[in-house]
Amino acid sequence: MSYITQTTLTDRFGARMLVALTDRGEVATGEVDAGVVARALADTDAVIDGYLAARYALPLTEVPALIADIAGAIAIWKLHIAAADPKIESDYKDALRMLRDIATGAVRLSVAGAEPSVSGGTGVRITDRERPLTEANLKGFI
Repeated sequence: MSYITQTTLTDRFGARMLVALTDRGEVATGEVDAGVVARALADTDAVIDGYLAARYALPLTEVPALIADIAGAIAIWKLHIAAADPKIESDYKDALRMLRDIATGAVRLSVAGAEPSVSGGTGVRITDRERPLTEANLKGFI
């Protein structure tokens, strides 16, 4: 499951922008190159999965609006072959910062049943052994 679609990108950023970013052939067609968009979306999904895998069970059952927004910012940045304008660059950096916050748990996604179960323990286990020296077998030494 992809976190964002080409249709959603078109709705958010406009067909003109997507044509300008994806029509990379020697002869311009004036159309969005679906292959270029699909590659950027796959790369975007991989980046998001890399951050979410530490805290959430993948694939997510539903895509939260926050993740769709993050995916849009990353995908449009990835479609640029030259330097993106400052707004796109800023949105991309904000998206990565938000993913880091999600990965550390500072921001939680509202996806039911997506978080892996936690054992509740601290990870430290102490087992005491039987003491070989007791008050009974040390009589006469003390």
